[in-house]
Parts: sequence; C-alpha cells; structure tokens
Amino acid sequence: MYRTHTCGELRIEHINQSVTLSGWVQKVRNLGGMTFIDLRDRYGITQLVFNEETHKELCEQTAELGREYVIQIKGQVAERSNKNNRIPTGDIEILAEELTILNSSELPPFTIEDETDGGDELRMKYRYLDLRRNPVRENLVLRHKIGFEVRNYLNNQDFIETETPVLIKSTPEGARDFIVPSRMNEGQFYALPQSPQVFKQLLMVSGFDRYFQIVKCFRDEDLRADRQPEFTQIDCEMSFVEQEDILNTFEGMTKHLFKTIKNVDIDYTFPRLSYADAIKYYGSDKPDTRFEMKFVDLTDDVKGSEFKLFNEAEYVGGICADGCATYTRKQLDKLTDFVKKPQIGAGGLIYIKFNADGTVKSSIDKFFSAEQLKEIGAKFNAKDGDLVLILAGALNKTLTALCELRLEMGEQMGLRDKNKFSPLWVVDFPLLEWDEDSNRFHAMHHPFTSPKAEDMDKLDSAPGDVRANAYDLVINGVEIGGGSVRIFNDELQQKMFKLLGFTEEEAESQFGFLMNAFKYGAPPHGGVAFGFDRLVSLFAGLDSIRDVIAFPKNNSGRDVMIDSPSTVAQEQLNDLSIALNLKEQ
Repeated sequence: MYRTHTCGELRIEHINQSVTLSGWVQKVRNLGGMTFIDLRDRYGITQLVFNEETHKELCEQTAELGREYVIQIKGQVAERSNKNNRIPTGDIEILAEELTILNSSELPPFTIEDETDGGDELRMKYRYLDLRRNPVRENLVLRHKIGFEVRNYLNNQDFIETETPVLIKSTPEGARDFIVPSRMNEGQFYALPQSPQVFKQLLMVSGFDRYFQIVKCFRDEDLRADRQPEFTQIDCEMSFVEQEDILNTFEGMTKHLFKTIKNVDIDYTFPRLSYADAIKYYGSDKPDTRFEMKFVDLTDDVKGSEFKLFNEAEYVGGICADGCATYTRKQLDKLTDFVKKPQIGAGGLIYIKFNADGTVKSSIDKFFSAEQLKEIGAKFNAKDGDLVLILAGALNKTLTALCELRLEMGEQMGLRDKNKFSPLWVVDFPLLEWDEDSNRFHAMHHPFTSPKAEDMDKLDSAPGDVRANAYDLVINGVEIGGGSVRIFNDELQQKMFKLLGFTEEEAESQFGFLMNAFKYGAPPHGGVAFGFDRLVSLFAGLDSIRDVIAFPKNNSGRDVMIDSPSTVAQEQLNDLSIALNLKEQ
C-alpha cells in the first residue's frame, strides 16, 4: 500500500509506530547532517527527518528532491523536540527509513502555499496546482459539506432528487441562451438550460409533490464577481403550497445550514420586507441589513428653499453616519469623488456635520440656517457627532447612488462584518416591469409567476401595479435565492403571455407543451432556487463565486487552463451544416 496514514493524521499517541506516508514535498531544509522535509497531502503536513549518521544513502537521495515531488516514505513516529503548535501534527515527526520517489515535478510557476506569489490569471491557468493550496481546497470541501447537508435536509422533508435535461428548447425570456447545434436535426438547435423551470413545474403536474436538484445552469451574459457562464442552483419545487409554506421550508433549510456548517444558531423568524420598502429605505431589492442607516426622504421638506438643486430634484434623500462628524474635508472630498464615479453617477454630495460641541457645519449652510439644518438633522435622528450625507436628482438614479454610498459608509465604519449574518425575505415584487426599448412589459421574475390574489383585478386596468407572489432570500446584501408561487391555470397563463406581448402562435410554439400539461390537472405549486455558488461564497466569507468553483472561467468567460472556448475543425462545422460569418475586429 502507498500509505498507512495521511499527512494530517499522526499524533503523540502514535509514537514508536512504523508508518508509511505518501504526498507532495512542500519544503526541503538541509541543515548539514540532518535534512527535514515537510510532506503534504489534502489532510495536512508531516515533518520527515533524514539523519546522515544513521541513513547516509537515504540522506543523499533527498538531494534529488524538489518542491511538489511525489514521494513515499517509511519510518518511525517520534516525538519532536522542537514542537510546532501551528499544525495539528506538530508534536511528532517521522524518522525516515525508506524513501521512494513516485514522481518528479518541474518547478511550479508559483508557490503552493496559503499565501502565494501567483496572480489570478496565472493561478487559473494552473488551476490544478492552485487547488493544492489549503485556502482553495478548503473552499471546495466547504462546498461539499453544504451540498451534503442540503441533500440531508431536503431528503428528511420528503423531497425527491430528480435530474432534468441539459439539452432543451431555447426560450426568449431571461438572459441570452447558450445554443448547441444538432447534427441529426439539420439547422436546428438545442439550448443549455438557464434553469430547470418548466421541467420542475411538469414534475409537479406529474404528481412528484416535492422535487429538488443541485443542478448546473447556463447563461450567456456579461460576467462579474458573482456571475459565471455556468453556475449551480439548488432548485426546488413543491405542490399544494402557499407562499408561507415555501418560505418556512427554506428558511428552515437555511437555519439548518448555518447550524451544521458554521455552528450559528438563528433562533428568530426571518424578517419580511416588501420590495417597495426595500427600495424606499435601502435603494436595493437586496439590502444589507447588518446595519441600519436607512434612507430618509427629504424631498417635500426642502422644497421651496433657496437651494436650486433641491427645488428641481425629483428626489432628495440621505443617510446618517453615526459618529462621523470628525470626517475631514479630504475624507468628504473622497466620498464626493466616490459618488461621482461613472458607474454610480451622482452629480455631487451634500454633507451636514453635527459637531460634538453642538455646532453645525454644512456644504449648504449659505442656503440654510443652523436651525434649519438642525431640523433636517432631526429627520435623521442625528446626534452631536453624527454626519448626514445627502444626494439629490432623478428618483431611481439617486436611490441607486445612495445605496452605493450607504454600503461604502458601512464598509468604512466596519459595519459589514463577514462573521455577522442578517437574513431576510424580500416579498411583494412587481409582477411586471415596463421596457421602454421594446415598448412592452417584461416579467420581473419569469412568465410563470402568479399575481397576488388581491391584485388580480388590476391585470386588465393597471398591470404595472400588480404584485407578484414572488420572494427573494437576501443575506448580507446578497441575493441567495428566489422563487415564486406559479400560475397553474391555463387561462391565467394565456393572459400572462398576452400581457408580455406573446401572440397565441408564439406562446404555443414556445410553451405549448406546458400549456397542454396544465389541461390535465395541474396542482397549485411553487418553488425556489438558491444560488449554490453564492451560498458557499457567503459561508466562506468571500466576495467572488469564482473562488468556490473547482474550474471557473475568467471575466471574459474563458477557461485559460484548457484554452476554451476555441475554434473547431472545419469537418465538425460541415457535419453540423454551419458556416461561420465572423465579425470584423
């Protein structure tokens, strides 16, 4: 056998045992008559000792070794005289008696250590080496544990794990599809699923009652830290349920994961926040509620003042940063530059400092008296020592900018602690949103989302005011999952397609199979999909989902390790009846 124990297993109680270890050479230290080697595998590191007095030939053999050589060692466990309390095996070492080189290694392009000298692109090119590093491997182990506990919880809730097709039909809603040509059906294409949405609804029609799947999904969209072209969902659907049944079930799953994975008890019901209030108080439908700092709307309070910007603005609002009246002019200028960045787009920043001595200093004090500024401060419950920051302009643009300013202040004030978790459900989303370019409504979630019963009469008279039976789970400003109660009535579904601008022929062509299924006794049903990658990155305290995926793509959607996507042979294109019409660069 190659090993009797792993490199992270041996302890003081194993002293005097003869053992065999195998692994990678982490480090070689030649100290003259003694050579020390750190041997590594996925379980840990064990120190090996080669003594020239007792095993001269063996000691000479270590001169061949370099970093990342794969070796096997046989020897006896001994107590270390110079113990290392930084590693679990630090009380012992192996007195080497036999050494076998299983495989040599070229010098790696970066150091295989927790703190490496490799940049992102280099480490992605040699991802199989990067995965040897503890932090990266631990992320993948965490991913495994979360997946295991998800299955454990859902199995105990009578869910059935069911696979759905990967080659499906392209549909026009949502993000851009990845399409796959069919050789056997010339000129026709499959699409890779953006989600298993219609299949899980069909499983409900089939009487499965409770379905789940940890499933790959694909979207051809521009990338960022929490997006990849292929990603993983915890996809779930339930029959004979209302919204609260679904929220309670998956709130339970979330609490189970926090307890089993992080030993964090969440002993309260997750707050429910309406979409309208999320936008009003946080400027986002995924608010970070680890800290307060809610928006205060000043629009009506400052109308009629001598300050032209306030009088002309559609919206004037701000936040109060506790204890930040000590901010210097330089710090305030930096904040102004921050909100004026193109991606945020505010025209400027107004501040009011309520100094600890009771005085007030503001960038608009020539338009407002000290008493008027204090009245504005009272709207924020501002105390001596606090700083009020105000933005003004078009409603939606200013709310978005104020959201970014709030998050930046939360970061500067140390309020976004990654070891603190603040989950909530955002509910009552609009069913539809108007798109000026296409001059029609689009589904905010997808075309199968049910309107709230109390808003059903507005579908004809005021469709833009209809709320959806839809909900998102948000934790620390990250949308972890979302879903809805579905339409299960053929007549209502046809009405929804009509509102979304589908002709009867288009609806039949795209979704006729689902409509036909609804004719055969579809039960009330609804579901949710969790972003598995986002959930793991949240638990790992990371900002990017790329760090919790074994073989991710870069920001251009490329796998630089295998150089994909790539061109294919002309013969393959001929088999698929595909002619390339490349755009000029």
